[in-house]
Amino acid sequence: MGRFISRINKHRLLSISIGIIYVWFGLLKFFPELSPADALAKQTITFLTIGLIPETISILMLAFIEVTIGIFLICNFQIKKTITAAILHLILTFIPVLFFPEVSFAEVPLVLTLVGQYIIKNIVIISALLFIYPLDNYKAKAL
Repeated sequence: MGRFISRINKHRLLSISIGIIYVWFGLLKFFPELSPADALAKQTITFLTIGLIPETISILMLAFIEVTIGIFLICNFQIKKTITAAILHLILTFIPVLFFPEVSFAEVPLVLTLVGQYIIKNIVIISALLFIYPLDNYKAKAL
């Protein structure tokens, strides 16, 4: 078992796994109200754009962005730019925690709703993306 695990490219596995999540969640947003995050995503985008983008357009744009990030992660395409876009996207998912606490918390500040848990788990995905971010120009300095 140890030999098998040692042969797995853990960076690629993480990239593909996160890519699958992005594609899956993004595809759901193409179908009205099929995604559990549909209403929250629309509310957040309306807040961020001050209502300038209609909800029907904004959710399709988000779906396209998420599916594109997912496909790029799976295919290892433009990985630095893709990871940067994914991290920016995930940071923006924290907007409801900051500006719509009634949606994210049953009791502020520690008791999360299911939506709050859905958002907070993104900390792990951000950490995984930072882990797989290629640092090919990084040179370790001897101490």
